[in-house]
Amino acid sequence: MSTAKFKGKWIPWLFLLPTLVILLVFLYYPVIQTFRLSFYRVAFLGLRTKFAGLDNYINLAQDSGYHHTVWVTIVIAAAVVVVGLAASLAIAMLANQKIRGASVYRILLIWPFALSPPVAGIVFLFMFSPGFGVVNYLTELVIGTELNWLGNPRLAITLIIMASVWKNLGYNIVFYLAALQNVNTEVLEAASIDGANNWQRFRKVTFALLSPMTFFLLITNITYSFFDIFGMVDILTKGGPLDATNVMIYNLYRDAFEYYKTGLASAQSVILFLLVVILTMIQFRTSGRQVHYGG
Repeated sequence: MSTAKFKGKWIPWLFLLPTLVILLVFLYYPVIQTFRLSFYRVAFLGLRTKFAGLDNYINLAQDSGYHHTVWVTIVIAAAVVVVGLAASLAIAMLANQKIRGASVYRILLIWPFALSPPVAGIVFLFMFSPGFGVVNYLTELVIGTELNWLGNPRLAITLIIMASVWKNLGYNIVFYLAALQNVNTEVLEAASIDGANNWQRFRKVTFALLSPMTFFLLITNITYSFFDIFGMVDILTKGGPLDATNVMIYNLYRDAFEYYKTGLASAQSVILFLLVVILTMIQFRTSGRQVHYGG
């Protein structure tokens, strides 16, 4: 079989040049600058820089407020990943049933992913706002009182988790549905003949065959829970109340663009990046061993 070849050795690079320029300007250069500025004290708008060595990292290591921010981030991220994947798989299992109008149900389940995080945050803000939110109206009917979702620290964390899970639900369902539709039915039939009940077939067969997709979604959801929940936090709670929802990405934003602590914010960005990398590596070392590819 003949393969197409470029006539000149520079032509492939010419086609790649626009992409390489965009990556260099908007990805690689900012990343390099972030690492560099994390070792500097930066004056307002970057008018003056002074080398500070590891001072920014030492200040963060000694800051109890930042320790709280890291802990809040890990708690919210863990809840978003676990609850999100469990709910998505359960819904995908139901949506995979052969019933009339299944395609309509699947589209309705997927559409929240089309919304941007700030829009999703606005939806939840209207639903849970005191005084006129529909959720508080229902809670007043059921338990006789409204809940202060935006003013109570525990309720605020719960609200951020619910909004973040709902926003990413469609993404997870799409992949789980695709994986479920490719599960080898002969294996399930063999397990049924051997006497396995529904729960045993799901746990021993279906979930095992879904392990590659679960592993992929685990990694993508970890990244989502650390970075993409910024919009929900900014719209719903602004990091409050009492910094109860002040996750690392939002704390970084405030230090960079509200307090103009560019060097400190750069150090936080590096820490956040390394934390996600470490968690991903741990997942590859642990969960990756349980992944089985192929039927």
